[in-house]
Amino acid sequence: RDRPPRFINVAGSILPAFALEDMTGQQHAFPEAERTVVCFIKEDCPTCNLVMPLLEAANSSTKAITLTAGQTAEGNATLIERHGLTMPLLDDSTLKVSFAYDVETVPLVVLADADGKELDRLVGFDRKEWSGFFDKHLSDTQIDWDDYPEWRPGCGSLTQDPVIADRLRAEAENSPLRARKIEIAPSDDVHEFMFDQGFSDGLPVVPPTPERVIRMLEGTSRDSQELVATMPPNMAPATIEKIAVNAVLAGCRPEYLPVVIAAIEAICTDEFNCHGVFATTMGASPVMIINGPIRERIGLNVRMSALGQGSRANATIGRAVRLAVRNIGGAEPGGTERSTLGSPMKFTMCFGEWEERSSWDPLHVERGFDKNDSVVTVFAMSSGPTLIVDQNSRSAPQLAGSFGLSMESAHHVRAHNGGDGILVVCPEHVDTLERDGYTKADIRRRIQEVTTVPLKDLVADDVSGAGIDPARAASMTDDMLNRPLPKFASEDNIHIVVAGSDAGKFSAAFHGWASGPMGSIPVSRKIEV
Repeated sequence: RDRPPRFINVAGSILPAFALEDMTGQQHAFPEAERTVVCFIKEDCPTCNLVMPLLEAANSSTKAITLTAGQTAEGNATLIERHGLTMPLLDDSTLKVSFAYDVETVPLVVLADADGKELDRLVGFDRKEWSGFFDKHLSDTQIDWDDYPEWRPGCGSLTQDPVIADRLRAEAENSPLRARKIEIAPSDDVHEFMFDQGFSDGLPVVPPTPERVIRMLEGTSRDSQELVATMPPNMAPATIEKIAVNAVLAGCRPEYLPVVIAAIEAICTDEFNCHGVFATTMGASPVMIINGPIRERIGLNVRMSALGQGSRANATIGRAVRLAVRNIGGAEPGGTERSTLGSPMKFTMCFGEWEERSSWDPLHVERGFDKNDSVVTVFAMSSGPTLIVDQNSRSAPQLAGSFGLSMESAHHVRAHNGGDGILVVCPEHVDTLERDGYTKADIRRRIQEVTTVPLKDLVADDVSGAGIDPARAASMTDDMLNRPLPKFASEDNIHIVVAGSDAGKFSAAFHGWASGPMGSIPVSRKIEV
């Protein structure tokens, strides 16, 4: 996936062409001769030092030209002085040629013809193989092979260093990166620069260096330039690469990237109405709930402090989505994001359901997925988590009634038929409910039951001007005014998950923004892992 073109290490492969300078500044190119021996070495490798006299002898042969590339300029100077070399050592301190040749072990010796086709190769040191190579291809050299050990292992190429390898991949000709690179002056503070450029949500961010973005892309098999979504409000293309950049900014690990991608796919649907969610003065924001095996794989917190700080996965996945909305979609406070007060959820709100803690169907199964699917579901919530404190109820009807009475305050006690709600049930409350055989459906029915009031109780009055306009109520019949109306338009608007510590009878609720086609509809997406 998105790897620079490498030759296959078999005889007959065409080797990459290159031109490198020696220590005097003279350029040497490959391929140019009838036959060329291309060598890769580094100064701190004992086996490379062992074979330096052999490479010097190869350089004196009339059978082929020898081009020896050292992986550091300082190392080349040391090798020349240490071994009294007369042959030129080429400077591959950028490691781009070593990378193009996919050098894993040094010393590496490759013989090629005038077309650059590989004829033979040596890796490390095996006296029998090296003597056979010289007898076959460099027969005019005089070497006493008894002076050499039978075998010595090679050393790891500098290109195998993870940090260096990521840089080389980022700089390669067909690097998966296409984003514009910004050069920052050495005297500038990179973190202050990113604040000044508006890349941050107000908290420090991780600089998205090419190396870090390359590592982040290892978290997915999808092409870096694949278009995931067109992101409002600017209707900008959100590619895998751009999402990876924001995942780096947020502090994600590569294994979180598939979750971030799926969440962005979900929020950019027409059903979720991303533009409306971020533009409303009501201050809505995505709440992400994750189900399935990926929870354990990425270390997502579903237990103590599941809705709070302390978990890298919970904190950074939600933050990456919000940063992407800001940096790709252009939703910034004071611009298209017009929230009156804002909310801590504008930074991040992502957690997992503790599926194993109850006998109930988890959220993603309720929404039509297989239990073994990894799924992210996004909700547009305007407030929460609001604590529901009930340490006294001993029966399921009592406890579910407490849930309903607490959730009745969403937006306003007189606001009925409004948004969706998320109920996060803590384990101790789960035990009380399950002891009486309550299911999620039973909880929903009980919430609707205890929040049902006649329409006349929702009319604005001297106590509060919120509610149904009195003039409108005056035009209603008694039957209309006595019509019972529950808090939520449907039981389907109440979403229930389990999370939290085993200790403490404290559940919580999130209050939704407007529901349905005129607002936002919850969206689930399967996570590609």
